Amino acid sequence: MKRILSILTVMILTASLSAPSVFAGNDNRRGTAGATELLINPWTRSSSWGGINTSCARGIDAFFSNIAGLSFVEKTEFVYSNTMLYGGRNGLVSGASVNAFGLALRLGEAGVLGAYVMAMGCGDIYVTTPESPEPGNNGTISPTLMNLNVAFSYSFTTSIHGGGNIKVITESTDNVTASGVALDAGIQYQTGENDELKFGISLKNIGPSLSFGGTGLSFTTVNDAGNSMTVEFRDAEMELPTCLNIGLSYDFLFEKWEQRLTLAANFTSNAFLRDNFGLGFEYSLLNRFEVRAAYVYQTGRVTANAGLSAGASVNIPLKKDSNTALSIDYSYRNAYNLKGSHSIGATFKF
Repeated sequence: MKRILSILTVMILTASLSAPSVFAGNDNRRGTAGATELLINPWTRSSSWGGINTSCARGIDAFFSNIAGLSFVEKTEFVYSNTMLYGGRNGLVSGASVNAFGLALRLGEAGVLGAYVMAMGCGDIYVTTPESPEPGNNGTISPTLMNLNVAFSYSFTTSIHGGGNIKVITESTDNVTASGVALDAGIQYQTGENDELKFGISLKNIGPSLSFGGTGLSFTTVNDAGNSMTVEFRDAEMELPTCLNIGLSYDFLFEKWEQRLTLAANFTSNAFLRDNFGLGFEYSLLNRFEVRAAYVYQTGRVTANAGLSAGASVNIPLKKDSNTALSIDYSYRNAYNLKGSHSIGATFKF
């Protein structure tokens, strides 16, 4: 136990001390990262928290907020979520959307193995060229962004939980592709008579740079001598959008109607964006109905990842004296200078 607490302390101190120098960056770096779809929360429950539930994330939703929370899966959990991103249509032929499928299985008393795939479609985008700049004359392209995740979490004690996640990233159009790998790691600590006080820290999107390649980066031209030649552009490497999350939450428990009110706070230090500060709450009634809301404040120029978010869940038990249940979830996220995003999802526990 002492060794585990020592490891936890070292991780927290190392991450906290490195945050100002490693993650704060400078204004010249902001907006230069690649694979920024990794900053889009695909899960309905945690997105209604605004992703600030680093300390209290539970189940498959913890893949985005803090992978350590995956260790709270009781037996088997399956989740599907669909998000109509930023209103679905923003000058595109068709809407942009995100679909996510996740599955988690408990292995023994302390371990949980999980996997999920997220696929983001950017809609059909008109192709334009210098020779034919009018949209609609050259067809469309349909970029696809996908990442496959495999994770393992472990409960060291009833108070300390940790986990790691490996993700494979793929971005592609018809003739250009980029791929890479990244790692997430997180830890949660809970204490109190009923585990009311929770603390969490997670480090996300650590990995090598990625770059695009393919026939779309080349073109054929004729030189002054009349010879045909193919010219290929070299794409610059892009670093991943690494971020550090530190969160704290507290549960207020009431015996009447099995009520619970959870207040949460979170700080996010981004390598290529301004830092985020978030506050939110979740209210639960009879363990059947839940409502939650959060606000994420971003210093300086605001991006679409900041603002107000809210959502609700209905938990439906499917068997008496059993943990088998179905949850229907909804969330809404406001986006600065863009239309809001609507998510709907379902969680099946058995």
